[in-house]
Amino acid sequence: MSKHTDLVHLGRDPKSQHGVVNLPVYHASTILYPNIAAFKNRAVGDRKYRGVRYGAYGTPTNFALADAMAELEGGAGGVVTSSGLAAVTMALTAFLNSGDHLLMVDSVYTPTRDFCDSVLGRLGVETTYYDPLIGEGIAKLIRSNTRVVFTESPGSLTFEVQDIPAIAAAAHQRDVLILMDNTWAKPFFFKPFEHGVDISIQAGTKYLSGGSDLVIGIITASEKAVARMVDNYRYFRIGASWGGFESLVIPADPAAYRTAVPWEASGYLLRYHVGLEDTEDLISDLAEGFQILDWQPK
Repeated sequence: MSKHTDLVHLGRDPKSQHGVVNLPVYHASTILYPNIAAFKNRAVGDRKYRGVRYGAYGTPTNFALADAMAELEGGAGGVVTSSGLAAVTMALTAFLNSGDHLLMVDSVYTPTRDFCDSVLGRLGVETTYYDPLIGEGIAKLIRSNTRVVFTESPGSLTFEVQDIPAIAAAAHQRDVLILMDNTWAKPFFFKPFEHGVDISIQAGTKYLSGGSDLVIGIITASEKAVARMVDNYRYFRIGASWGGFESLVIPADPAAYRTAVPWEASGYLLRYHVGLEDTEDLISDLAEGFQILDWQPK
């Protein structure tokens, strides 16, 4: 589908809104629950980020915008924040802790720099500013405690265009995340996840709103491309077993529980159990999934 067509349809679901094309604005503070079990489980699993449980945590209106941006960027999902700066600070604090090191592009949006120098510095996070045109040379600046490389391309005021693929490749070799402020180009002109970015950030205050009417921010995550691949399988169903008659798949993270021999492999691990379905059906299922990732098995 053309990205021009995407802009017309993304985020809209008339079937769920009695045929109404544009999603209504939901007003929500108190949310009522049918029973105690539903109340206790209001923030369990995906409902923590997608469930309507209090207005401050999001409404169907917010979720529709996040879905539209995630689809446009090719990401797995996103969240809407109160401003572009809120999106930046939320993303940074999600991945940084006291004692961590942050590599921040020197041409960054000034309020982001202020946040790094004041709040993150007070919390024990060290920030090193780097030349926006450094490219693969970023590898020389990565330390053992570096957790994030923050990029912004073009630069907020001076418009340096960064070599995002080269920076991402160097960072990922050391298991360092790439965050990008994609406010200037927007996903319409630059697809961050296709160039190695892990988390994309936008100030919707700019082009998305027309530049003067709204203050809003959006964070989109790249994963789970893998999630969309697994979610769309027809025969490999999600289940923690092996040895049964049906094919199964589950995500796994050995690094979380290996102690004697640390798990150092990078990337996303999926465990497959091949059942008794027709071989060609299973191969077709896998092939369609790999197309979502734009990856070919070797």
